[in-house]
Amino acid sequence: MINYLRSPTIAIAAATVFMSLVITFGGLEGLAAGQMGFIPARLSADWSPAALLTMFSCTLVHGGLLHLFLNIVMLLLTGVAVERVLGPAGVVVIYLVSAVTSALAQWSVDPASIVPVIGASGAISGVIGAYALSFGRVKRISANPRIKRFVHILWLAAAWTILQIAVGLTAGTSGLLIATPAHVGGFLTGLLLQRPLLLWRYRRA
Repeated sequence: MINYLRSPTIAIAAATVFMSLVITFGGLEGLAAGQMGFIPARLSADWSPAALLTMFSCTLVHGGLLHLFLNIVMLLLTGVAVERVLGPAGVVVIYLVSAVTSALAQWSVDPASIVPVIGASGAISGVIGAYALSFGRVKRISANPRIKRFVHILWLAAAWTILQIAVGLTAGTSGLLIATPAHVGGFLTGLLLQRPLLLWRYRRA
C-alpha cells in the first residue's frame, strides 16, 4: 500500500509541474531552455558539474502545457504502480539514472548539437520500462524462465525503439526535438534496472 503523502512519484510530479508552470507563465521558456536544458555540445566542450547538472535540470523544463501534461500523466500512471513493486527508493533510482542515461544517449548520437533537450520524457521512459517489465505478460516460448525473461526484455526494447523511431520520422525535421535517442536510452535503463532493484528490495524475504 502506498502512502501518497510520501510517494516520490507524487513528489517528483509536483516539483516538475510547479517549476514548469513558473517557467511557462513567467515567459521564461527560452531562458530556461538555454540555461537548464541539456545541450550536447555544452557537455562535449566542458564536462563540468554545471554541464552535468543539466541532465537533471532539463527534466523541469517543458515545451508548453501539453508537453507537461502528457509527461506527468505517464509518470503518475506508471510510477505509482512501479512503487508497489520496487518500492519508493526503486522509483527514485530509476528516474535519476534514466535522466542521466537518456541525456548521454542523446549526446552520443549528436555530441555537437546545440539544440536544448528539455522535458522529463527520458527519465519517465525509464519508469515506463520498469513498468512494462513488471506488469507485461511474458511470452511462453521456453520452459526456461531466464530465456523467457531475456526474450521478453528484447521484445519490449525492440517495440519501444521502433515506436520512438516511427514517431521521430513522422515528426520530420522536428524529430530531433522529440529526443528519440533519449527516450530509447531511458527505457532501456528501466528494463535493465528493474530486476536488480526487485532483488534488492526483497533480498531478505
